[in-house]
Amino acid sequence: MSGRVRIGVQIQPQHADYAQIRGAVAAAEEIGVDVVFNWDHFFPLYGEADGKHFECLTTMAAMAESTERAQIGALVVCNSYRNPELLADAHRTIDHISGGRVILGIGAGWFEKDYDEYGYEFGTAGGRLNDLADSLPRIESRLGKLNPAPTRKIPVLIGGGGEKKTLRLVAKHADIWHGFGDPEVVGRKVKILDQHCADVGRDPSEIERSCGVQGEPDELGPKLLDLGVSLFTVGVGGPDYDLSKLKSWIAWCDKTV
Repeated sequence: MSGRVRIGVQIQPQHADYAQIRGAVAAAEEIGVDVVFNWDHFFPLYGEADGKHFECLTTMAAMAESTERAQIGALVVCNSYRNPELLADAHRTIDHISGGRVILGIGAGWFEKDYDEYGYEFGTAGGRLNDLADSLPRIESRLGKLNPAPTRKIPVLIGGGGEKKTLRLVAKHADIWHGFGDPEVVGRKVKILDQHCADVGRDPSEIERSCGVQGEPDELGPKLLDLGVSLFTVGVGGPDYDLSKLKSWIAWCDKTV
């Protein structure tokens, strides 16, 4: 990662037709966003529970084809839904489609309705985290075996704030950590992540700090910057995809840098 301040947007693939999703992605890139994320669910997370929704990886591939500059990724892919080798291969393919712009965002999973409706075993939070720990080396191994190889080292983003397991996995495997919460919460997580890095012999400056943001950039941005956060992501849902908050964060970023 470059270390510079960057702005992301999560175009949530819910309550919208695909044309609306594509239009929102295009508009976000046009106004200067650095990263376009979606998410990995099968049903909306808010609004009408059985409303319109689209699958993550196929949408990511379409986003990669229809954009030119912004990085593409998910906040986050659920480790439970796909074989780790398949997940690696899919991201390698999207990496080539995008010309080297994909981010492999991953987490342990949490939305029980997805599991129940699609036939996955929900299990326990601890069990899902253990599965993620098992999958990450397999993903890394498969990325090293694929032909053709990825265009470059695909950055791995791990999302979550679990202090004992998740942040230790970040220290061992991630190029980007994505968290959420107010500055007090983020500050505590950053200190714990730094300690995990020390424990595993990792330089914490190698890990980009990312955070989902909802507040006003002039108030929230400097506080998170002081904690080392450099990627700020605004979430927007369909069908309207209001990008006004995103524009405010991009304007703040332009002033900051």
